[in-house]
Amino acid sequence: MVRTPAPQKPPAASDTASHDEGETRTSRGIQSVEVGGQLLKALAHTGRRMALKDLAREAEMTPAKAHPYLVSFGKLGLIEQDPASGHYGLGPLAMQLGLISLQQVDPVRLAIAALPGLAHKLGCTVSAAVWGGQSPIIIRVEEGPTPVHISMRHGSAASMRHTATGKVFAALRPAEEVALALAREGHAGALDEPGFAAELQAVRQSGISRVQDELHLGISGLAAPVFDGFGRLALVIAAIGPTASMQIGPASAQALALRQATQEISERLGARRLESD
Repeated sequence: MVRTPAPQKPPAASDTASHDEGETRTSRGIQSVEVGGQLLKALAHTGRRMALKDLAREAEMTPAKAHPYLVSFGKLGLIEQDPASGHYGLGPLAMQLGLISLQQVDPVRLAIAALPGLAHKLGCTVSAAVWGGQSPIIIRVEEGPTPVHISMRHGSAASMRHTATGKVFAALRPAEEVALALAREGHAGALDEPGFAAELQAVRQSGISRVQDELHLGISGLAAPVFDGFGRLALVIAAIGPTASMQIGPASAQALALRQATQEISERLGARRLESD
């Protein structure tokens, strides 16, 4: 005997509506929150207190539209108004959220996660280094997709005088600390050499360090700093490869890609974006 399957009961209209409504909310979000959030973004972008009309203009809305959002944000502690000038700035809750976020983000973890993709994009070996107390220490190396690889070991020190990584640290660490590190390498007084001092100044201005055939003949490199939310040097990411295949000009594709990668990590650590030269 053939049994005819019993017809399935269609879902209740209320269930369907709830399901569709949940999907709509998930994909659409809350528009009023997104609109009001532009005011918070404007304050974070400018980094200063602002008058209502200026803040509204920066967020691309009218003062009348912006004011109710500011009142609500003020009640939450996300925004506060200076009683003397009437200007608006980020409030105590925004500060607390920022500090908690900085505590939760690990710069080393972010850098290590970014290295494989960066090595593939640049087509060369890349590395990450941190300050080890007396010298820069390489903590991670990721080989590129080319048949030529540069041999570097985790835990080895990078020369402050002759590597792109070391020159970033030399340019941005305290001078007394840098002088001691250079002396340990056998380069006492290097900071007083006009040529080396000019190199370090160029690193500070351009945000990138370049070496060509310096430590090893036929090997060149680029390096750029990663900053934390307090503006401190957190680590350095470098790209190293055969001189014939490295583009070390400050406006080269490899240099720009490296700077973009380090800036993105810096932003995730809370650092403000550096303007392009």
